[in-house]
Amino acid sequence: MSRVFFIALCLLGFAMPTHAQQQGLPDFGEGNAVPLSQEYLMGRAWLMQFRRQAPLVSDPQLQDYIESLVYRLAETSQLRERRLEIVLVNNKTINAFAVPGGVVGVHTGLILSAENESQLASVLGHELAHLSQRHFSRGMENAQRSQKMAMVGLLTGLVAAAAGAGDAGMAAMAGSQAAAQDASLRYSRQHEQEADRIGMQNLVAAGLDPHGSAGMFEIMQAQSRVYGSRPPEFLLTHPLTEKRIADARNRAAQYPRRMYQDNPEFQLMRARADLSFIDDSAEAVSHFRKLRKESHGAQAVAAQYGLVLALTENGEYEEARALLQPMREFKPDNLAYALAETEIDLEQERYDEAIRKLRRGLEIMPGNHPVTIQLGKTYFKAGRYTEADKLLKEHARRKPTNATLWYWLAEIQGLAGDRLGLHQSRAEYFFLNGAMQPAMEQLTLAVKLAKDEVTVERIEQRMAFFQAVGKALGQF
Repeated sequence: MSRVFFIALCLLGFAMPTHAQQQGLPDFGEGNAVPLSQEYLMGRAWLMQFRRQAPLVSDPQLQDYIESLVYRLAETSQLRERRLEIVLVNNKTINAFAVPGGVVGVHTGLILSAENESQLASVLGHELAHLSQRHFSRGMENAQRSQKMAMVGLLTGLVAAAAGAGDAGMAAMAGSQAAAQDASLRYSRQHEQEADRIGMQNLVAAGLDPHGSAGMFEIMQAQSRVYGSRPPEFLLTHPLTEKRIADARNRAAQYPRRMYQDNPEFQLMRARADLSFIDDSAEAVSHFRKLRKESHGAQAVAAQYGLVLALTENGEYEEARALLQPMREFKPDNLAYALAETEIDLEQERYDEAIRKLRRGLEIMPGNHPVTIQLGKTYFKAGRYTEADKLLKEHARRKPTNATLWYWLAEIQGLAGDRLGLHQSRAEYFFLNGAMQPAMEQLTLAVKLAKDEVTVERIEQRMAFFQAVGKALGQF
């Protein structure tokens, strides 16, 4: 890696939030070809490019749920680098991936295909194990290849897979990830076995059901049979055999038997993922009506929740409210139900009522991402742009790597007449998407509007930072 690339990316570290302290690890393969700090920075540079090209999900509730689950697993994992970035990809396929430097990607199809939270978590735990054991870096040592070049190939493959071009995507990754590991089947199996074993240990340590691993494998295997030559994307880079499923069952059987309660929130988020794949709201209503009749227990509750959301989208507010009311009464503290109620209020233009409820929610859960976004959305719909600007500007400081948040904040600032903030927010959005020239153009406009020396100095520092990163990425 060139010196300028490394120095500029070192600056990148100061722009990213630290969610947890690094901790020591037991003995395992170090992957010394690339230092952890350098790997982290390369991962963030990779993420910039991925954001620009992949179809990402902007649902704050789904994002918040997946982030919480990943961090729950990370707390009991062997990860030393716990500054993670989680991206949700809008794709029906069963897939998840981990990129060196702490980037974890999840296709919404994985959420929909899993039957319970432990099954979903088993895949996430497996990916975190790949990160903690530094399998990608160890593969680079084994193949004596440049990790930078391999990550370029990995980007190409994962973007293609995210966009639905599965065969092309996996072919690209075959030329980077698999080939970089010397195309050694035995070596690949060794990594998969290690990730399976450590992932299950992590699953149990986090209080989740170890049988979720075998259950998820069986779902993938069933889909492979249905689709024949087009198995789930995850299996194209993580080969599945009968022995691997049997090993997962046997390993899970070694843990003490106990009853595991599935997280009801998982089923609700699964319904949200399901709804995201249905473009026509009337069709969504029919889908969830049918699902509600055919389901039982937690699945039936989730289907009713999905029906409430679909009815709201379809403008059938009274029925949506009538179905939601008993759910709210039974679980008055359920956040998903509370937000569904404010969404109905919003669509019926009951802005004051929605704002009252959401402000109360933030008093109980300060800084909560879905509640903050919903309140900002309500301010926006009510034409209260200055309040939306103030709320989301503060929230963006808490979540500086959320590109969607910066985009929406910029739109609101334009309506609020905050031209300085508009250009600064657009700059952050472009930066997070790796578009350094437009980012610099926005800051150039911003600095002309700054009215005090402190603001000018802050913007100029940001411009110098963007310039350095842009040079490192070959854009200047």
